[in-house]
Amino acid sequence: MDLWNSINKHLIKNDVTIYELTKKANIAQNTLYELKSGRVNDLRFSTVCKIADALNISLDEIRKE
Repeated sequence: MDLWNSINKHLIKNDVTIYELTKKANIAQNTLYELKSGRVNDLRFSTVCKIADALNISLDEIRKE
C-alpha cells in the first residue's frame, strides 16, 4: 500500500479531514494534496513523523500498511 492510502485509512478511521490533520501536524495542506494526487510519492521523514504524531499512531502503523 502506498503512503497516501495508509494515511487516508487512518484519516477515515479517526474521522479527521486533511485540513484538520495539516493544522494539527503543522504542515502545508498542499503537501497532502500532492501526495493524494500522485504528484509526490513520498514525504520527508520529519513530515511523516508529524503526521503520525497528529494521528496518534506509530510510524510502524503507517509503514506496515
